Amino acid sequence: MELRELRAFVAVVEEGGLSAAARRMHLSQPALSQTVSGLERQLGVKLLTRGSTGVRATEAGTALLGEARAVLARHDQALRVMAGYSGPGGGALRIGIPLELPAGLLDPALAELAVAHPDTRVQARHLSSAEQLEALRSGELDVGLLRERPSGPEFDALLVAREKLGVLVAAQQAAELAGPDGIALDALGALQWVGFPRAGSPAWYDELTAILRGHGLDLGPQPPQGQALIADVKLAAVASGRAFALAPPGWRQPLPDHVTWSPLIGHPLVRRTWAVWAADSRRRDLGRFIAALDRSVSG
Repeated sequence: MELRELRAFVAVVEEGGLSAAARRMHLSQPALSQTVSGLERQLGVKLLTRGSTGVRATEAGTALLGEARAVLARHDQALRVMAGYSGPGGGALRIGIPLELPAGLLDPALAELAVAHPDTRVQARHLSSAEQLEALRSGELDVGLLRERPSGPEFDALLVAREKLGVLVAAQQAAELAGPDGIALDALGALQWVGFPRAGSPAWYDELTAILRGHGLDLGPQPPQGQALIADVKLAAVASGRAFALAPPGWRQPLPDHVTWSPLIGHPLVRRTWAVWAADSRRRDLGRFIAALDRSVSG
């Protein structure tokens, strides 16, 4: 059994249904259902029953619920105790990073952190927004860079990037579609969007797809769960001449000759990145890093 499976099971029981639990966990409902079903297969027992009033635990599920809560509580407490040893500074500062990040965003803040807290080591992990949020809640990350701002008082957040997304298309399509100010979003209707799974960042996915559909684009089926939208995937799909992908200006990945980037007329798509951390954190090195990041963004 993995901690994420126990957290998923506890969430379903406490919320009384998969839909509410999926929102709480920032996962898609099919992904959450698959996780709980996998746990049932591992244990060889039925943990949940579904009825007209929702989902409830079986006798075996009730027994596991108590054990799972105890395991998760001990795990979270252990992380809090260990964090206390590096609270003022020193140890590892664990940062979650999405696949794409504006060039130079972190460099000034990391340089200032290295001078102010030379004993602090930085550990970076590439995770989706949903994975980062789960890791922040479990104490496995100290700060995350998310595509959406969590609600509620549990976390503090700082907006660190606003990127006006443009479009990657094959050079032939660009020659046909682009005007002096770029490409109109509704002109992309004949092409397939190279998207990312909703489970990775539900709020950003919903905002983005609502705008795309509002401009008449047929998005087709959702990308499969767990598919990472890496640069090579984008470029290979776009190079075929049948798809488009979204990317910010100054995208780090070199473009092949037959693929081009163009701005979108009116800049209808803006991708935001938030630095997110626990509101009750007392780490001075984290505070210095956030302050330096704020100065870097403001400057």
